[in-house]
Amino acid sequence: MNPTESFRAARDTLLEHRTDAAAATAAFRWPDVGPHFNWAVDWFDEIAIGNERPALHIVEEDGRETVVSFDRMRARSDEVAAWLHGEGVEQGDHVMLMLGNRVELWESMLAVMKLGAVILPTTTLLSPADLADRIERGEIAHVVVDVAEVGKFDGLEGEFTPIVVGADPEAVPEGWIDYAESVDAPGISPTVVVDSGDPCLIYFTSGTTSKPKMVVHSHESYPVGHLSTLYWLGVQPRDVHLAISSPGWGKHAWSCFFAPWNAEATVFVYNYSRFDAAALRGQLDRAGVNTFCAPPTVWRMLIQSELGRKPRALTEILSAGEPLNPGVISAVEEAWGLTIRDGYGQTETTAIIANPPGAAVVPGAMGQALPGVAIAIVDPVSGEPSPADDGVQVGEICLDLAEEPANLMSGYYGDDERTAAARADGYFRMGDVAERASDGTITFVGRTDDIFKSSDFKISPFEVESALLQHAAVAESAVVPAPDDLRHSIVKAYVTLAAGWEPTAETAAAIFAHSREALSSFERVRRLEFAELPKTISGKIRRVELRQREEEAFARGEELAEEFREDRL
Repeated sequence: MNPTESFRAARDTLLEHRTDAAAATAAFRWPDVGPHFNWAVDWFDEIAIGNERPALHIVEEDGRETVVSFDRMRARSDEVAAWLHGEGVEQGDHVMLMLGNRVELWESMLAVMKLGAVILPTTTLLSPADLADRIERGEIAHVVVDVAEVGKFDGLEGEFTPIVVGADPEAVPEGWIDYAESVDAPGISPTVVVDSGDPCLIYFTSGTTSKPKMVVHSHESYPVGHLSTLYWLGVQPRDVHLAISSPGWGKHAWSCFFAPWNAEATVFVYNYSRFDAAALRGQLDRAGVNTFCAPPTVWRMLIQSELGRKPRALTEILSAGEPLNPGVISAVEEAWGLTIRDGYGQTETTAIIANPPGAAVVPGAMGQALPGVAIAIVDPVSGEPSPADDGVQVGEICLDLAEEPANLMSGYYGDDERTAAARADGYFRMGDVAERASDGTITFVGRTDDIFKSSDFKISPFEVESALLQHAAVAESAVVPAPDDLRHSIVKAYVTLAAGWEPTAETAAAIFAHSREALSSFERVRRLEFAELPKTISGKIRRVELRQREEEAFARGEELAEEFREDRL
């Protein structure tokens, strides 16, 4: 079997057992794609030749629409690949893509893969300081950037090819190359042979005690690995799939690129500047969306509005990013007759645990290990499998490396020591604690470190605290999640003031202003409290006490009197 046939056979096994997880798990084996596999050529081009069905359908807030067929996407990505090669993009080069949900993002993803170069997806929310760090440590050779973001690159050091998307042809920013030149550009994309294990994508992910890690995925671990994500989503050929996710984050590639196109489904995107529940429901209905995935924040917003009747074609609804409150699941189930199915994975993996189609959902549970995935529940201290107490195991979620998971990252870029540590003792540790019942159902308990999520964005206390320390008023700080009805949690900073500063509203306003300037919008501090920080004997900050304080106040339904809130200053 050639790589394409092997990939299709594995995919079809999952589709055949779409609503029978036990049968799918028993029958599925990761495909053997051989030593050389380029998903953009060996899979996407194969399903796209002569295929006039929509691959991508984008609707703008003002009603403008763009529909691109599979065959047109294939042809355009070939064209872009040839043009990029003419601009100096070579196999192995690192290419930063900093684009919103526009056609050029999907064209560029495919084109860069076809060239054997490495994609570094990047959110448009980054600050110039974040960009400088990524350009340096990511060894960026080329950037493809939305015209609205080019100002962030002013003064940044680095030797990279600057390519701008969406510029007025008569006013292309000085020093930038216009992406529009790729249309009908002469040239032939070089024939590139990539090893299955060659780097394909590098994602930045947060750490609690260091700068963001760089997660390397190969031409196998992400394209092939997202067969597990396809199974969780329940997406089928000819379906229309909508996932609300921002470009630059792993989940966007999960649900807006690899998984739906693995299924030969249409990726549907609705771009909006401000969330409007009625408008979103209208688009779900009008576009005939079959499978819909949204972060918990969006589900809570939908419930707070009038849910109305179920969109006409909708058959599967999903959520990921943080545990869903059972009340949210039941409210949607009552209104639409569909059950939201949770899914779990990390930047380092594809989907690994989920409530699959057709299975009974235990409210609040993450679900079960997906086909092809061997989950171990390990004692975080001993590193040994946790004992079962009355049939229930409690411990850290790990991938059992003895099973050679195809959907695990290659490693951390430029950090062999951290890569080795992550794979020590035969397990890849996820950093999350869960309990597994005797029937295999896994329920999230908490993090083993201090990282938390606000809406669907991962927050590293270390990164926020490092930025706060740049302000003269801040001697020390501790960042924790403050529970929030809408966003699940928001960023709260406890600050010990430097000498000469008073704990006043004026000081708080100055620190909030610095936070807005120094941090990306999703990271910035929303609440602030001046305090001496609780510490261990050895001097380590006990964030657990601060988190508990926030949770207890939230449970009582009261605001902390000493707290300053950004939206009130």
